[in-house]
Amino acid sequence: MKPITLVLFAIAAISVVGSTGLAYAAEDDASSTGSDSMKILGAGLAFGLAAFGAGIGLGQVGAAGLAVISENPALQSKVFIFIGMVESIAIYGIVMMFIILGQ
Repeated sequence: MKPITLVLFAIAAISVVGSTGLAYAAEDDASSTGSDSMKILGAGLAFGLAAFGAGIGLGQVGAAGLAVISENPALQSKVFIFIGMVESIAIYGIVMMFIILGQ
């Protein structure tokens, strides 16, 4: 096996073994509902997936933008516009996170 595969397998095994013995006491108050946990899960997914998509897109646009700027430096402002458009996806994810948590 490759060394990176062994390292990833070891990390996964340690995290599974380490998390099996944890136990927490439950609170008895009625304010702790399942909807609160679903809000947090939804907000985390909204921001996490938006940031993940923006990161992938920014890698592609950034690489192409550097290639364009190296050939024609006059197009630098247009490259920044495209990078800003990709970065706005992450900002939409943050906005949706705050909307979900605010309800």
